[in-house]
Amino acid sequence: MKKLDKERLILALAAPLLAIVAALVITSGVILTTGKDPFYAFYVMIDFGSKSDSQVWIINKAIPYYLSAVAVAIGFRMNLFNIGVDGQYRIAAFFAAVVGGSLTLPGILQIPIVIIVAMVVGGLWSSIAGLLKITRGIHEVVTTIMLNFIAASTIGFFLQDGRLAEKDGNLFHTPDIPASSHFFTIPTDPDPIYGTVVVAVLVGLAYWFVLGRTRFGFDLRAVGRSESAASASGVSVKRMVVTSMVLSGIVAGLVGMPTLLNASYNYGTDFPAGIGFTGIAIALLGRNHPVGMALGALLWGFLERTGTQLEFEEYAQEIVGVMQGVIVLCVVIAYEVVRRYGLSRQQRQVGEQLAAQARKSEKKKAEVSA
Repeated sequence: MKKLDKERLILALAAPLLAIVAALVITSGVILTTGKDPFYAFYVMIDFGSKSDSQVWIINKAIPYYLSAVAVAIGFRMNLFNIGVDGQYRIAAFFAAVVGGSLTLPGILQIPIVIIVAMVVGGLWSSIAGLLKITRGIHEVVTTIMLNFIAASTIGFFLQDGRLAEKDGNLFHTPDIPASSHFFTIPTDPDPIYGTVVVAVLVGLAYWFVLGRTRFGFDLRAVGRSESAASASGVSVKRMVVTSMVLSGIVAGLVGMPTLLNASYNYGTDFPAGIGFTGIAIALLGRNHPVGMALGALLWGFLERTGTQLEFEEYAQEIVGVMQGVIVLCVVIAYEVVRRYGLSRQQRQVGEQLAAQARKSEKKKAEVSA
């Protein structure tokens, strides 16, 4: 057992180390082709990213990225590809902003109402894809992509002056949420950390506990690995498909809350878009693990923050995008290579043990017959 645990530990460490080395080598090669010094680029990134204002910015940026990754990961654990997190969080944030801007309740009541509205809208929107999958057999990728476009069109229709929005210069946005209903912040110098980081931590803990420590989580993962085996053991595959899509949408509804309750306090034409697609990359980067996705979200924020400084140093602005793509690819490939190596090594060990037992059995038979 000690030997086995040691081998597992080595394999577990080999994958991320291999990914880091490969990503650094490939990224350095790309930077060299532009005629720039890769080592100086890494120095600039580390130096700028370690400043206090950068650290706060990275944490705040990582909060919605992490929530988006968890929403995607719930589907991944079920072998579902919820590519519609982007549309789910946007339409959830829009209607939550409409409700929040129309109420004047005490913050202790209004903030939970806004969050619950976002979660309900996100869950209902994602449930459409689940229902279409179990009733009509339509793949969730197709339906969630189309639902993204429908969500954007719905928001565009209502985000007009005289409907559910008001005009402010060249922008349209929903009425502002009252100051009494703004989410708390954590005082730091020079800027505060969004209090919604607490929500992200709670979501991560719930994700870890529900999917890893409950019967429901076991059933969900079982269906993701083999629908036929799960069905034979009494698990309702159709119910699990809809439930997992709804849970994914509920978490997706929280993605827009850091911006809505800690920054903009309304939903406007400048509200962040594309976070759902970033969540897919971070879920892959973190291997659907709550801690891994948290580190991936922080890394993504770090790259975005330090990428702006690289532009001032006359590095190509596309370098950060290349780094992000290379890191995700290296992580996916490295883990797959290590997984296959570990599987083949395990098979060899089992074969050697069986062969040794067979030789031992034949030797005993020979001794008995003699």
